[in-house]
Amino acid sequence: MTTDNCTFHATGERGSGRAYFDGDQTARREPCPPTMALARPELGNEPVVSIHGLNHRFGRGDISQQVLFDIDLDIKPGELVLLTGPSGCGKTTLITLIGGLRSIQDGNLEVLGRNMRGLARQDQVETRRDIGFIFQSHNLLDALTAGENVSLALDLKTYKPDRLREHASNLLGIMQPDARNERLDAVPRRVDALARTLTIGLLEHLRLGERVDHKPHQLSVGQKQRVAIARALVNHPRLVLADEPTAALDKASSEIVIDLFKRLTRSGSTILIVTHDSRIMDQGDRVITMKDGRIQSNVMIDESIRVCVFLQSVPLFSGLPPGQLVDVAEQLRKETHAADACIIRQGEAGDKFYLIKEGTVEVRVAEGSTGMQVATLGPGQFFGEMALLENQPRNATVTARNHLECYTLSKQAFLNARAAFAPMRDELLKVYAQRYRSG
Repeated sequence: MTTDNCTFHATGERGSGRAYFDGDQTARREPCPPTMALARPELGNEPVVSIHGLNHRFGRGDISQQVLFDIDLDIKPGELVLLTGPSGCGKTTLITLIGGLRSIQDGNLEVLGRNMRGLARQDQVETRRDIGFIFQSHNLLDALTAGENVSLALDLKTYKPDRLREHASNLLGIMQPDARNERLDAVPRRVDALARTLTIGLLEHLRLGERVDHKPHQLSVGQKQRVAIARALVNHPRLVLADEPTAALDKASSEIVIDLFKRLTRSGSTILIVTHDSRIMDQGDRVITMKDGRIQSNVMIDESIRVCVFLQSVPLFSGLPPGQLVDVAEQLRKETHAADACIIRQGEAGDKFYLIKEGTVEVRVAEGSTGMQVATLGPGQFFGEMALLENQPRNATVTARNHLECYTLSKQAFLNARAAFAPMRDELLKVYAQRYRSG
């Protein structure tokens, strides 16, 4: 078993100590040191996107409407940035400007070292070739198969065979480090063969291996979205602009996509995601919130903020206001247990409360010489509270069924939180009553 402390601090752009929560809510603590820059040394430190004083309007004359106001933003190499905010706040407009799909009206915008204002058409094309676009509407070509839609993006780069093989080896290595050479060794050094091998590898990674030769009308909405994601990533672009890439995906597919995004950022890409998806709000390096055409907050995320975001998803803690949520987070300790490890044993003294982050546990109650499994618990569920509430020995044995990550509160911290926070107390009472009846 390994343990480490989970303390809470967060910094905005100036190390202000402000913590990020959904909407306008903030939790304040003592000032803390500025967060270290996230750019990887090998990627350089010049911004991939640099925006200063950007304004944008739709329409002309009396009917014109301003949709972006004085946007200032730098995005460093290797960052995974989440851009969120209510519908109509200007998120999509901003990323289309960054991607060169709209003309700059007022302000300065540099992308991949090029000033986008007044950029010649050919230079705009060259810039877009280094950007991967993921659109909400997929924009797949109906006459092409899934594989052909993805391979089409490779055609835009006019690879030579040796260069394409090197690129395929690198990208497949990011996804499947142990299998890339085996997959490529038998492939002829022809562009079409190499492109298809890379395309199939990428689609298989996204759980679309059986859909490579299907056309868009034969695919579900989520499958189309994953094809569009593959098309955007197949060239391992320096910059990826993604508009709601996980909105149509189930939990498993979403996790695969976000994991791939993270792998790509570690290998040179910078990714900006427009999202309302609460499932991924703790997965980025930074969360930028927009409202009414302005950047409302721009906050770095560290592990401690991820703890708070996780707590917000757990019914036991979801009713706590931000300040109280931080108070609980500051008390938490993280534990990791191997599969089959005994976490608590029936009859022992209770000294901790356990909240499952990842993995599952089996709860068994011994009766005489026999035992009976009474529950299986998973992420967001908790155990160990009854011995603390009743000041009695443990009434069950809990064993990890697989790799387990959980947060713990000491007995005193748990009892203090229960006494102080009415929403937590009410939720505990409901669960306690259910378990008492079933026990």
